[in-house]
Amino acid sequence: MSNIYDRRRLWKIIFIAVSLIVAAFFLVVSNNLVNDLSEQERARMEIWANATKEIAMAGMGSDSTTLVNTDIDFLLSIIEENRNIPVLLVDDSDNIILHRNFRLPEPVDETMPYYISPANEEFLKHKLSSMKGSRNCIELNIDSNTVQRLYYEDSDLLVRLSIFPYIQLVVMLVFIAIVYFAVVSMKKAEQNKVWVGLSKETAHQLGTPISSLMAWTEVLKETGVDSEIVADMDKDVHRLSIIADRFSKIGSQPELLLCYINETVAGSLEYMKSRISKRVELTMHFPENEIPVMLSRSLFEWVMENLTKNAVDAMQGVGKIDISVTSDAGKVIIDVADTGKGIPRKNFKTVFNPGYTTKKRGWGLGLTLVKRIIEEYHRGRIYVKDSVIDHGTTFRIELPIAR
Repeated sequence: MSNIYDRRRLWKIIFIAVSLIVAAFFLVVSNNLVNDLSEQERARMEIWANATKEIAMAGMGSDSTTLVNTDIDFLLSIIEENRNIPVLLVDDSDNIILHRNFRLPEPVDETMPYYISPANEEFLKHKLSSMKGSRNCIELNIDSNTVQRLYYEDSDLLVRLSIFPYIQLVVMLVFIAIVYFAVVSMKKAEQNKVWVGLSKETAHQLGTPISSLMAWTEVLKETGVDSEIVADMDKDVHRLSIIADRFSKIGSQPELLLCYINETVAGSLEYMKSRISKRVELTMHFPENEIPVMLSRSLFEWVMENLTKNAVDAMQGVGKIDISVTSDAGKVIIDVADTGKGIPRKNFKTVFNPGYTTKKRGWGLGLTLVKRIIEEYHRGRIYVKDSVIDHGTTFRIELPIAR
């Protein structure tokens, strides 16, 4: 059954790897599109720069004999067509000659289009300072003594397109996470219903034969059967009754009563002592003072019995089990250590999943019940504190001390 979780872990790794590959593919494709659009914008800016250069040269008289009005109108139309790419034209002393398509802090006075207010001038100078370090610069050699530079920013469309893949990726990851947690929550709720239904039905099915066995033990007493045999039968029937009671409490919040941990732990293992191999050494270490804890005693005894039985199975009936009780920071701590075959670190959490077992005929439900009893019903915590392959495992239980 443990292979189920190994395969699930493998599928998770494959899923993550495929998701990363797909995300990387989309990012590469999107970046290529952005780069293509960036090159197109640069080509447009070079045309715009050449038009500006031609007009500047015509204004200086260098080419006025050949540049006709039609050419000037055409060049001006090229300049006017740029309505979305912010541009700055400066001379070799970084004096601003022309600016277009910037969101200026103050509106431009249409009656004085070449006047730049102090606030706008400060804004444009700051823009120029930031644009100097970019590759978006085209140098215009008007003549041997005149050099102008055209700086431009990416258009809003290019900026939006460049960040869109990352936004899309985040949205996709959030969507996948929501779907994943929704599916996990639904699956967990479904498992809880199965647990509760199975437990209640088990308790119900055990009720009738237990009542019948109780009646038969009374009959045996009256018919003169050996009292020791009847007493042993009474113990087993009582044990069955306790088991049925435990199953009946799964699925509903049990009543928690004040118990003292030393006596409760010791009492929970009395039944196991006479039923485990004589080659298993069971030792217990308790603090001098009793520690009060709110417990459902029958369920807590079930926890200790499960952990002890698992330890015996892990040691194959030969070894040592050490149970120690301490307290720290308002919590009582119970460590159950064995000298068994150990648990791989990757399975420290998996061992509590339904169906996980290393035994050929195991159901893998014991530790799942233990975790549910400790964490859901007693507001405590249980986990694998430490484990070394072929040396042993330590399970730790933490419960709040009663105030």
